[in-house]
Amino acid sequence: MYIILETPRLIIREFLPEEQDIYLNHFTDEEVCRHIPKRTTDERIKIFIIATVNYQTNKKLGIWGMFNKSTGEFIGSCLLRLFDEPGKVEIGYSMDRKYWGQGIATETAAALIDYAFKDAEVNEVVAVTTLENIASQRVLEKAGLVRTGNVVRNEEELAFFRKSRD
Repeated sequence: MYIILETPRLIIREFLPEEQDIYLNHFTDEEVCRHIPKRTTDERIKIFIIATVNYQTNKKLGIWGMFNKSTGEFIGSCLLRLFDEPGKVEIGYSMDRKYWGQGIATETAAALIDYAFKDAEVNEVVAVTTLENIASQRVLEKAGLVRTGNVVRNEEELAFFRKSRD
């Protein structure tokens, strides 16, 4: 298991293969899934397997687990992935509902942004949310991203946020 980064309250790390069930259970809550892409269980299993295989060759990008630093409890998942052109990466996150409203999403987003900019090839960090997800939009702004309009992905209009390297 490789730790990607730590914050005051979180450990963000690679998932272990035996953690597939906790990853899948996270997506059984309809409220958690309301603002993230819809996937079948089989699609989520495939995403998880691909993520764990990719850990062997890529430590800079991926889908990782967020865990409570003091208890080890699973909080949710986050990602850092290429966006649409070289030098641009996208952050994303989702958390179990019991962790909402505690500043953990902002802590995660800010840490992912800092982590992304440690790579000299990254010039811009971006994120998208559904237009209705005002809470996540506030998180992204608190983490230092600026809303610059909307984009369309998979035929859905999304709020678009970005931050360029300082």
